[in-house]
Amino acid sequence: MDLQISDRVALITGARGGIGFETARLLAEEGAKLVLSDLRIDTLEEEAKRLPTDVLCMAADVTDQKAVDAVAAAGRERFGRIDIVVHAAGVTGAKGDPIDMSDEDYREAWDIDFMSAVRMARATLPGMREAKWGRFICVTSENAVQPYWEEATYNAAKAALSAFVKNISYREAKNGILCNTVAPAFIETPMTDGMMKQRAEKLGVSFEDAIQSFLDEERPGIALKRRGQASEVAAAIALLASERGSFINGSNLRVDGGSVQSVQT
Repeated sequence: MDLQISDRVALITGARGGIGFETARLLAEEGAKLVLSDLRIDTLEEEAKRLPTDVLCMAADVTDQKAVDAVAAAGRERFGRIDIVVHAAGVTGAKGDPIDMSDEDYREAWDIDFMSAVRMARATLPGMREAKWGRFICVTSENAVQPYWEEATYNAAKAALSAFVKNISYREAKNGILCNTVAPAFIETPMTDGMMKQRAEKLGVSFEDAIQSFLDEERPGIALKRRGQASEVAAAIALLASERGSFINGSNLRVDGGSVQSVQT
């Protein structure tokens, strides 16, 4: 399917991660030019050379508005504009009893998982308004609607992110900008690899057995009994970034294998 985004310019944060880079690869195959950003870009620059498009890589700390502004400005200087934002940067944050988490624990997740998106919107939406076309997509999580007790810092930040994107979707639609979120669950990434390695050590089982026990005990809604692939999330993001998704606005697209067990999002 032609997504009709050839020559569009996409800015992707968290681009070193599995979901971020898979999204970059898919958008590149559709002819989009790319601005790829992460806290470090040492390995990203090498990986970006394999992409079939023009790519600008730039390191940026998403907790700093000036750094975020600089990435957006560099993209506009290189390519003339920013048409698409895929904001995939984030952290899982501190885990434990919600009331035992410190103020700093909550601030860290809030600053990186929520406020970073506000900063990115400030840096990119004005240009999209002028162009009368844009896509603003944030990666949230199943935790935004199905919180787990020991992940309160992450839950709160991702729920706020979902609400923020819904908020701006009402205002920006008149400007030709569609704003949506994608909510993955238990995707095969370095982050979940680390979680499963810790679980395997704790239970004294193999890595694969740790995954299966986690699916059985912690994510019973994933009837597929496997982790999702970053490419499966990227496909959903690409649809939202395209002309093919031109009537999707203010939505939360779950790519969770059924993990969220409610009917409503």
